Amino acid sequence: MLIEKALFFIILLRLISGSIEVTAALFMLKFNDLEKAFYINTLLALVGPTVLIVTTAIGLSGLAEKISLTRIICLFAGIFLIIFSLKSE
Repeated sequence: MLIEKALFFIILLRLISGSIEVTAALFMLKFNDLEKAFYINTLLALVGPTVLIVTTAIGLSGLAEKISLTRIICLFAGIFLIIFSLKSE
């Protein structure tokens, strides 16, 4: 079974991201401290959007020939709105 390079990197990043999430949960359990858990959770808030942007960029680079520029712009606009909504009050 041959797998596309872009797909392989997306899968790899998602596995790493999931491992970071599980490791963070285990650290929260180990420390058993709400303040430390809050700090760890704050750090995770940086990981999620970063992985989203990177995996989307990898996917788009793999699909660049197959989808229109308008769809690419709409996709990035949607990602921007998601990140903007997370940061706004």
